Amino acid sequence: MRAALDANVLVSAALSQAGAPAALLERCLLGEFELVVSARLLAEVERALAYPKIRARLAADDAAAFVSMLRELAEVADDPEQGSAIRSRDPGDDYLVALARAERATLVSGDAHLLGLRKAIPVVSPREFLDSL
Repeated sequence: MRAALDANVLVSAALSQAGAPAALLERCLLGEFELVVSARLLAEVERALAYPKIRARLAADDAAAFVSMLRELAEVADDPEQGSAIRSRDPGDDYLVALARAERATLVSGDAHLLGLRKAIPVVSPREFLDSL
């Protein structure tokens, strides 16, 4: 099973060892699913981890180590073309839809606009994906 975790899920996992996002990374480390990321997704995670409100909770060195761990843990796929007919209400997330489709991965997100695409692509919440493992 392959999954692309949205940046919000990955940032949540970096900030707290409790909850479904952290449990998903732990299950990935155990080999229960293959994590797929792209350069654009990793860049979004890096940007988010640098926000002042997040930096107040996570030191720069820890944030860098987290992104480095993701690069080693995940399959880093090429960023696909975004010419898909399936679009998110947030155009900034269309690359996630394209990544999940190109890599035949389930998209895992907490964003309502992405979860609203359930009829078009495999997209689930972190808890739903965790429960499916």
